[in-house]
Amino acid sequence: MPFEKLDLSAAAPVFSWANHPLAENEARMAANVASLPFVFKHVALMPDVHLGKGALVGSVLATRDAIIPAAVGVDVGCGTVALKTPFVGDQLEGKLKQIRLDIEKMIPVGMAENAQVESEVTHWSGWRSFSALHPGVQRCEQKALKQAGSLGGGNHFIEICVDTEQAVWLMLHSGSRGIGNLLAQRHIDTARDLAKLAQMHLPDPDLAYFVSNTPEFDAYWHDLQWAQDYARFNREIMMARLKRVVEKQLAGGRPFKPLLMVNCHHNYAEREVHYGEKVYVTRKGAVRAQQGDLGIIPGSMGAKSFIVRGKGNRESYCSCAHGAGRLMSRHRAKQTFSLDDFIAQTAGVECRKDTGLIDEIPGAYKPIDGVMAQQSDLVEVVATLKQVVCVKG
Repeated sequence: MPFEKLDLSAAAPVFSWANHPLAENEARMAANVASLPFVFKHVALMPDVHLGKGALVGSVLATRDAIIPAAVGVDVGCGTVALKTPFVGDQLEGKLKQIRLDIEKMIPVGMAENAQVESEVTHWSGWRSFSALHPGVQRCEQKALKQAGSLGGGNHFIEICVDTEQAVWLMLHSGSRGIGNLLAQRHIDTARDLAKLAQMHLPDPDLAYFVSNTPEFDAYWHDLQWAQDYARFNREIMMARLKRVVEKQLAGGRPFKPLLMVNCHHNYAEREVHYGEKVYVTRKGAVRAQQGDLGIIPGSMGAKSFIVRGKGNRESYCSCAHGAGRLMSRHRAKQTFSLDDFIAQTAGVECRKDTGLIDEIPGAYKPIDGVMAQQSDLVEVVATLKQVVCVKG
């Protein structure tokens, strides 16, 4: 599906793969970002694009010599990890509920954290540079230690899936937890303060930015990379625990060797080369999809998910969607749907069936098949997965 070049009367063009016409507030948010003087070439909108803070969720922007902390967002390094096991779907029969209960015992969700810190966490090399992070987080090291290997809330999830060839997959979605959020907030506040002092005329206060080769930019970039590493590590710790749960239930506790593992961010920034220039690329709700890259595009908890391989489409800055994308706010979902609706829409999925999850009902998300149809020029499907167990925060 080719992109559409939107006419938003901004300095930079906006290329859109969105599966819907942009609403007025969405178009305004895209135009605000595209109007900034340091935006490189164009802004790219992914198929699952929807309202965010400062920048649309599902947007990719490349910038010269500047970065916008709020465009990266506060769930720094949020992403997904998926692991293909040697097991087949029939081996799960009669074990789904116990697997869910074991996962809930093994991995803290929501606001919970680990009661004890395991050796794999304490030995992580990232702790050696904790003292170099923003002064505003220095009292949070113990909390960050205890939260490593925890899921968080919202749309974060842990799943057991079966693909179309009946292979069993493990998948989870999480980010940098409280420490990443706090680091992001500290730097967003600094950027806003600097914008006020400089009397910048920004189209949105959330688009306050840092300019490269300044102490503020360097401090943010350092902390951003640390938080992204922490997020990836957090997913690795949870996946190791999830793997042990499945080994206990399906292999009598014997370890198995993964057939494939993919671990990718979808809220982050990196330096990359595009159109022959080295630029800062911010993916806010988007996955890198360079030629040959493996990525994960999960649907809602009652739908399909996809393992994909990137096609290296340069107009998208080698990116693709990060999921189905919300169709309605959490508040509206709670007003629109009932518990009976939730139970019906999650039929066949072993999960909690209570009112606390109504805001995550599949009907609150875009249909994943429509999202996938919009990005055939960005990725090819490697595997199609269906959830059979889902644990939410």
